[in-house]
Amino acid sequence: MIVFGWAVFLLSRSLGQGLLLTLGEHLARFLETRGTTTMGNSCICRDDSGAEDSVDTQQQQAENSAVHTSDTRSQPRDPVRPPRRGRGPHEPRRKKQNVDGLVLDTLAVIRTLVDNDQEPPYSMITLHEMAETDEGWLDVVQSLIRVIPLEDPLGPAVITLLLDECPLPTKDALQKLTEILNLNGEVACQDSGHPAKHRNTSAVLGCLAEKLAGPASIGLLSPGILEYLLQCLKLQSHPTVMLFALIALEKFAQTSENKLTISESSISDRLVTLESWTDDPDYLKRQVGFCAQWSLDNLFLKEGRQLTYEKVDLNSIKAMLNSNDVSEYLKISPHGLEARCDASSFESVRCTFCVDAGVWYYEVTVVTSGVMQIGWATRDSKFLNHEGYGIGDDEYSCAYDGCRQLIWYNARSKPHLHPCWKEGDTVGFLLDLNEKQIIFFLNGNQLPPEKQVFSSTVSGFFAAASFMSYQQCEFNFGAKPFKYPPSMKFSTFNDYAFLSAEEKIILPRHRRLALLKQVSIRENCCSLCCDEVADTQLKPCGHSDLCMDCALQLETCPLCRKEIVSRVRQISHIS
Repeated sequence: MIVFGWAVFLLSRSLGQGLLLTLGEHLARFLETRGTTTMGNSCICRDDSGAEDSVDTQQQQAENSAVHTSDTRSQPRDPVRPPRRGRGPHEPRRKKQNVDGLVLDTLAVIRTLVDNDQEPPYSMITLHEMAETDEGWLDVVQSLIRVIPLEDPLGPAVITLLLDECPLPTKDALQKLTEILNLNGEVACQDSGHPAKHRNTSAVLGCLAEKLAGPASIGLLSPGILEYLLQCLKLQSHPTVMLFALIALEKFAQTSENKLTISESSISDRLVTLESWTDDPDYLKRQVGFCAQWSLDNLFLKEGRQLTYEKVDLNSIKAMLNSNDVSEYLKISPHGLEARCDASSFESVRCTFCVDAGVWYYEVTVVTSGVMQIGWATRDSKFLNHEGYGIGDDEYSCAYDGCRQLIWYNARSKPHLHPCWKEGDTVGFLLDLNEKQIIFFLNGNQLPPEKQVFSSTVSGFFAAASFMSYQQCEFNFGAKPFKYPPSMKFSTFNDYAFLSAEEKIILPRHRRLALLKQVSIRENCCSLCCDEVADTQLKPCGHSDLCMDCALQLETCPLCRKEIVSRVRQISHIS
């Protein structure tokens, strides 16, 4: 499912320029991205030399090295995926341990891995090594289904993390797994008092569908597995089982043949009922409602149903999340104020409104209690989802992380004194450009001001957030009353921003694709903006596929990466 971003988007981001993409380019990414997989499928290399390690000593060392951390980091890090270390040529093979214990050890330590210079836990390295054989891979998968607890907010993300880092399963291993699980509608009705098993099973199936997109994904979606996932969507199931069954079906549908198969099962009839949960006070049901509505609008269309963006009331909303300036796989609600990530990458988004002076405040309602980095970013901030760049991971942004209890700035973290956030909590974000400080609040309780970001930038701030897998929150930019307004005088985005009716529309994927087909691009247009004539030649490389406006924003040629010494407008192209 995952590809490496839009080249133009990432290029403009990395250059820190305000280079805007055209609608056609934003729509084109959907054509480029679906049905392709670049999830990690490498494994830890090992050899057969040496004696076995001492398990207790190695595990204690790994746990000691994973305590949280320091402000010494200088490399970007992926908050989902800890760094990995292979064994040296003379390092002994680790003993095969109880796989259930290793999975639980990994879950226990994973939230403390925040720095690039930390070694991954011994338990994770061992699991990766075990998964190099079909037998070991099957043991790991069955353990993930068996022991990940229902109540841990990082449980499904750890399933994704471990499977994503393990070697790709062979065809024989996949066949054996389907035989072991033996899934069908009847199995989905069994053990209704133990929803963790079904939630974890759906999470595993979704991860495999994402990793094996294409013919392997088609083969995995057997009639029994499809029946199982559809049965899990019935109202008698636990909401978290329903949620992950729906996410698994979404990921299977990234392969067009699977999408057709699922659509023919009348899944849209079930989703219409679940869509009514979008505003449910139960936050698990709310997640189900959000994903059901998104699927009905984007994947599993129901004949006669009006798309949500066509009926949502946006009259009071003047600032929202920018659907045209967002990393690839973030789901944004039709009213533009709620976002969710179900991908294995670190997805980011900014608000449509930018501020340069004064005191500003917004709030976020926590729908899921896992890893999100929410705060303030600028025009120069990097959104590199596959490289792990999010809010707080460069010198132009600062973020609050309520799961790991950290403040992030320039890819360095420091602990804060707030308790871990939980579903329903309200996080407040105050930006004081007069005093050059940022203040974070949790349910009205404020932390000491943060001022580091102002050493790099003093204007052009956006509200922004980055999301780990299976995380969701809702933004309030002032369209409705705040729950915990700060005591000082402040302004809201909604009081000063403006969006036209067209700018408020967040089109579903199929509507964007239809619009893309109508876009006419001239043969001699600029390869970046697609608006102006390509009338500029870069020196010394000689490439000439750009307009002067775009060329002036570049320091290296986007085609050959040579440094640009000069830019020459070609007179013959000027009409």
